[in-house]
Parts: sequence; structure tokens; C-alpha cells
Amino acid sequence: MNSRERVLSTLNHMEPDRIPLDLGGTSVTGIHVSSLHSLKVALGLITPDEPVKVSNPFLMLGEVDEDLRRVLGIDTIPLSSPSNFFGFPNTDWKPWRLFDGTPVLIPGLFNTEPDRNGSIVQYPRGDRSRPPSARMPGGGFYHDAIIRKPVLDENELTVENQTEEYQVMSEEQLRWTEVETIRLYEETDFAIISRGVAGTNLGDIAHIPGCALLNPRGIRDVEEWYVSLVTRKTFLHDVFTRMTDIALENLQRFYQAVGEKIQVIVVSAADFGSQNGLFISRELYEVLFKPFHKRINAWIHQHSGWKTFIHTCGSVKELLLDLHEAGFDILNPVQISAVNMDPGSLKKEYGELFTFWGGGIDTQHTLPFGTPEDIRQEVKHLIDVFRPGGGFVWNTVHNLQANIPQENLITLFEAFRACR
Repeated sequence: MNSRERVLSTLNHMEPDRIPLDLGGTSVTGIHVSSLHSLKVALGLITPDEPVKVSNPFLMLGEVDEDLRRVLGIDTIPLSSPSNFFGFPNTDWKPWRLFDGTPVLIPGLFNTEPDRNGSIVQYPRGDRSRPPSARMPGGGFYHDAIIRKPVLDENELTVENQTEEYQVMSEEQLRWTEVETIRLYEETDFAIISRGVAGTNLGDIAHIPGCALLNPRGIRDVEEWYVSLVTRKTFLHDVFTRMTDIALENLQRFYQAVGEKIQVIVVSAADFGSQNGLFISRELYEVLFKPFHKRINAWIHQHSGWKTFIHTCGSVKELLLDLHEAGFDILNPVQISAVNMDPGSLKKEYGELFTFWGGGIDTQHTLPFGTPEDIRQEVKHLIDVFRPGGGFVWNTVHNLQANIPQENLITLFEAFRACR
């Protein structure tokens, strides 16, 4: 099988010739740029002084390139966007070094001048005449969103303000998407993963502060958003209605541009679970989210052969039947370290309902702090659990983070290769 066939086989719950591997296919299955650099140096793909590209400046994820796909046997490739989380383009690359000294290439509008506290701040759309929208603390590895609207102005609480960032795809965007999709489909045999279209990602907390908006209005404070899920249900129902209407129009346009050339589309990245249980009640999900997820997924399944992908961290076992009924095909990141997320139980009870995309190793404990032998044993055990009958794409639990020992990184992929 080639990579595309391998992924399609497991998505259809048939065992492929070997377990598919995703690294860098989405913004939640990637690798921090410092760990990417460490891995590529260890594999002999670059020298310690050579930089790697930052493909996602907010999460500081590195670009998984052709060389790494070839060496590791990766089966996926992203259908990305020419712009990033801050709204400026990933172009005009320039050199920089992280606080830990990692050499990187960053987009031209990425700010590298520390503020008076030694932090690196980023500006919406690279516009330095506006207040910064994110901060990487001195010595840190990631950006944190800056809440620019800590006090809610009730006069600004309109559906239009709350959905400002969700727009119908322009003809220019569609042309770019069509050309890029054809390139990926014809020049590679990887499974193509779309990051999705504007409007489907209801309530993803990472987007609430509006890091790409010049003047964010509405509910833009994280705490206020979660309170509003209970206190402003009617308003948020109207917001989600508007988002879904935009999403459905975008899906029609997007399908005209890409057709059946993609295999997977990311629909939702909102977290519904915490470490110890659901983040919101099941009843709230059923009332506020599920009807809209059903509309979106139903359109996709009625008009395309794409599989729909939901990323939701934490302990979400209690919600899985609802997510299935809402039409999701793929569950990520399969956080096996959370309460009630035992791999064997998940596979036994839900293995016919979902493709598990993730769950390849515990990234909270085993990978950063375990021994190489711990890693080998856990990788083998989890593959033995999730492999039977297909429905398994190997990836770690969420992104590979910074500060992972180089020996552990190498052992991780050696262990996977030995068992895949």
C-alpha cells in the first residue's frame, strides 16, 4: 500500500499492511520546533546549526518536511493555509533563535524584539500599531493569548461581533486551495488532511481571544466564555447558528475546490474534557453543540467521502456516544492518561465507532520522564491494543512538546517502527 491507501484502509476499519503514522498532519498532531530540531539532528538530517521552520507561530510547531516524512515513514500531509493563527502570512522567512538557542526560521512579520520584561509579543496581522495579542514569556517555548477585552461591553455583545473572524471563503482563497490540493494529490501519495473551513470549530477556546483580530469585540475573555456557556445559552446558540451557516456555505465552496482529493477534514478542536472528567456537562453538549455538529457532519457525509476529525483533550469517555451520534469518524488525541480513558476499554467499547488518531504514548509522563525501556514497552502495548481491526492512526497524545530528551525522541520512533 502507499500512504494514502494505508490511511484510507484503517479509516474504513480494515487492517492495512502496517499502521499509518501521522506527524505534522494537523496543528494538534505536530511537534514543537525545538524537539523537531533535536530529532532531525539525531537522525542526521541537519547539522546543529541548521534552522528548522516554524509552521505554527502560536504553538511554535515545526514544519515536518519531505526528508523527515521519508525517514520516519510518515503517511500524512497537511492542506494548510498561507496565513497563520496571528493572521499574517507564512512568508519572507528570517532567522531567529528560541530562548533555548534552537535555530529557527520564522515568518517575516513575526516579532523578535523582547519587551521590557524579556518577553516576545506578537501582534494581530503583524500590525504593531495595535496592542499585542500573544506573549511568549522570557525563557518560554510557547505563546499565551493576551486577553485584550478583560471587561465585557454588553453593547458590543452581538452575533456579528462574536463571529467577526468567520468569513465566507474568497475566490482568491479558493483558487489557492484548489492549486495546492492538486499539487499535493498529484505530486505525493500521502493522505491529505485539511485543517477545515471557517465556521465549523464551535467554541474552541484557543480562538476566543481573537489573536488575529485588530479590535476583538464580544466575549473575548476565557473565563467569561466558559461562564457564558451557562449564563448566555440563547446568545451562544445564535452565535453557533451563524457560524454553522457560514461553515455550510464554506463547505460547499471548499468541496468545489478540492473534491475527493482530501481524505480527512478537521471539524472541531474544542476541548470537552479535563484531566478528571468532562469540562462541560453532557447535557450542555447535547443542547448547545451537538445539533450543530450533526448539521456540519451530515453535510460532509452526504456530499463527500471525507472522514470527520474531532480533537478533544481529557476524559471524554462519557461523551463518546454523543460524538458518534453527532457524526464524527475520528477521535483525537485519545488522552490515555486521563481518568476513564483506559485504552483497552476504549478499543473494546468504541473501536467500531471511531478511528483512534493518537493514543500512541503518554506525553504527560512516559515520553518526557520515562526511560527508553518504558517508552518501548508502552508503545508496543498500545499498538497491541489499538491495532486489531484497523481504525488506528499512530500519533502521540497531542503534539510532541519541548524539552523531551533526545534519546527518548529517537527511542519513540524506533519503537514504533519495530511494531508498526
